[in-house]
Amino acid sequence: MTKRDVLELRRRLKKTECTFSRMCGCYVNSGKQVVLKFGEPFLDLEEDEFYKYLEIAKKALSGTLGNNLLELEFERTDDAAERQQFLLTLKGSKLQNPDLLDRLYEQIIENYIYPGNYLILTFHDVYDVMTRTTDRSKLDESEEIYEYMICAVCPVELSKPGLGYREDENRIGVRERDWIVGAPDLGFVYPAFSDRGSDTHAVMYYVKNAKESHPEFIRSVLGCEVQRTATEEKAAFESIVKDAFGEEDEQADAAFIRIQRSLNDMVAESEEDENLPPVELTAAAVSGVIAEVEMPDEIKQEIERSYTREFGEVPPTAQNLLDSKLIAASAQRMRTIELEQQVSTLKQQLAEKVDAEQDGDAPWADETAGDDAAIVLKVPDEKAEQIKTQMIDGQKCLVIPLANGESASINGVSAEL
Repeated sequence: MTKRDVLELRRRLKKTECTFSRMCGCYVNSGKQVVLKFGEPFLDLEEDEFYKYLEIAKKALSGTLGNNLLELEFERTDDAAERQQFLLTLKGSKLQNPDLLDRLYEQIIENYIYPGNYLILTFHDVYDVMTRTTDRSKLDESEEIYEYMICAVCPVELSKPGLGYREDENRIGVRERDWIVGAPDLGFVYPAFSDRGSDTHAVMYYVKNAKESHPEFIRSVLGCEVQRTATEEKAAFESIVKDAFGEEDEQADAAFIRIQRSLNDMVAESEEDENLPPVELTAAAVSGVIAEVEMPDEIKQEIERSYTREFGEVPPTAQNLLDSKLIAASAQRMRTIELEQQVSTLKQQLAEKVDAEQDGDAPWADETAGDDAAIVLKVPDEKAEQIKTQMIDGQKCLVIPLANGESASINGVSAEL
């Protein structure tokens, strides 16, 4: 499943392109009790409702691949095979079978952990996938019929309290609070849309908060192998490194930043060739990365052991463990330190130059201006007020009046006056 596949589906979810045949829903309260169930042809919705529901469906196809959007494969168990067959049957029913819908609702209610009210929405669609040429142009012929369903689980919360205009009383007063359906917390598309076609062996899974992938939902509702988001993998890797240092927080932070820089170099090198697959960060690869970072050998060994326990069976990619924000912040700090060092050096040089001039050791000519660019004079303040310019024999001259006993030197050499 690629970003292009996801975008192709998302582009269809607008008024002129949408072909949803049916939508069904189940409203559940905080006590896990079903309050309302409904189902109707999607194209029969009133315009305002049409757009609101369409926006929810589109949200279930949003976010970053590998983080908010995961391509999940079914587990190799009898139970997973049964759940795969159930999803196929539900999709094939075009959401017209109430018993199948009830079974889906029951599975979600049992395994979705949420303290408040929520709405389960399902959409059915058939997409006539047009053939494309190598330059991505459409041809007027069908390549495949992709039939799929979208499921979105949306929190329902009370609107915020506040004042409002009470029209029936013609006054400003406390407004009534309504139950508002929010954006999906999680959802899925089945079958997955991969390489512009249907993949019945995979589910496209969406999660709003990439810090929590809801593994119990993945395993128990979908029957798929649990897969962590990039954010979860990143957090786990950071814990592995910092836990190995114990209470030495400063050393842990410094080591983690150096490891991140090594990962950044590794990823940048791999991305130079678009044909190369993402770098898989196996336990051996991690050993190579931390070998370049200065830290005690026992800490390196602890990181390697913990990494193998955490990621041994399914190694993440280096891209997923890379913290781009941390790298950028670290680079900014380094630039700030370099600038501060440069300013400190310039201040020191300036102070040394001022001291030299006060001791009379500095040349009168301004070295930064060039030998012939300017004439620099050093005179007392009261003498500076007497210096004037004057035309003498057609030449502009600088006239410095001298009193009896005064002398002058040019470039440190006494001048004959």
